[in-house]
Amino acid sequence: MFNGAQVLPAIRDLKDVDRALHADSDYIVLLNTHIGQLKSLVRMIKKEGKKVLLHADLVQGLKNDEFAAQFLSQDIRPDGLISTRKNVLITAKKAGLITVQRLFLLDSLALESSYQMMKTIQPDCVEILPGLIPQFIEEVHQETGIPIIAGGLIRSRSEVEAALAAGAVAVTTSNRKLWKITEN
Repeated sequence: MFNGAQVLPAIRDLKDVDRALHADSDYIVLLNTHIGQLKSLVRMIKKEGKKVLLHADLVQGLKNDEFAAQFLSQDIRPDGLISTRKNVLITAKKAGLITVQRLFLLDSLALESSYQMMKTIQPDCVEILPGLIPQFIEEVHQETGIPIIAGGLIRSRSEVEAALAAGAVAVTTSNRKLWKITEN
């Protein structure tokens, strides 16, 4: 799904952008961005041949609703949006973007309500947090048939491998030590 990349660099801090541009992954996940920097940041990343998955809920200075999703889709133009919000994902899907529904495994009720939301949205991918629980990666994939990304609290190569072995198509992490970097 992500051109074979197993680890998708997740950028929390702008100082990590250059390093992420040299990671093996064709995709970069943008977290904790500011609306004023977003357009130039996405443009720069795309100019380097990378695709951008933008976490819509974490854009500072922008409400996370369908109007924000329209703005992001039409003006900022990432390749995909990540969100916990139904209306954001439906709007992104209508705009032809990759949709990633973020799912926090808090309890059984959160899991069940997320299953219902997945049926409505039919996202391209589901990101499960924390990504350290292989049995839930397997369960969500079996229940939905939707590709799974594991994210959150993944700190070692063995945790990446466990998530992939459980059926995740990729892992998102802001831990730069887990990004395979190619030297140019």
